[in-house]
Amino acid sequence: MSSERMFELADRLKELREAKQRAEQEVKNLNAQIDEVDYELSELMAETETQNFTRGGTMFCLTTTTRASAAAGKKDELYSLLKRNGYGDLVYETVNANSLSAFVKEQMAENNDLLPDWLSGLVNVYEKTSVGVRKAAR
Repeated sequence: MSSERMFELADRLKELREAKQRAEQEVKNLNAQIDEVDYELSELMAETETQNFTRGGTMFCLTTTTRASAAAGKKDELYSLLKRNGYGDLVYETVNANSLSAFVKEQMAENNDLLPDWLSGLVNVYEKTSVGVRKAAR
C-alpha cells in the first residue's frame, strides 16, 4: 500500500513540475507580448502627442522612466567614485545566497558538521529535503 501511495505522489509531483514549467513559459511569452504592445502603444501615443486617454474605465498614461546601470567592466570604478564623492549610500555589498550556502556547508564539513563559532549568530542554517526529478536513462 505504501509503494502505491509513493507512486501516486511521484506522478503528482512530476505533473505539478511540468505544469509549473508550462506556466513559466506562458509568463515569458506574455511578458514578451506585453513589452511589444507597450512599445507600439507608447510610440503611437508619442507620435500623436497623446499624453493620456481613458478607455473601458482604464486610464493609459505616457510615462518616461530613466534607467541606468554600470557600463561593462566599470562597476568597481563606478562604485569607488560614488563612495569618494559622497554617494556611498547607493552602493550595496551582497553575497550570492547559493555561494554563501556552499561556503557554510564547506565550513561545517571542516568543523565536525558544526557551524564555526565565528559564524554563529551571523547566518541561519537549515536543511531542506526534497525529491529530485529527472528523466530515467533507458
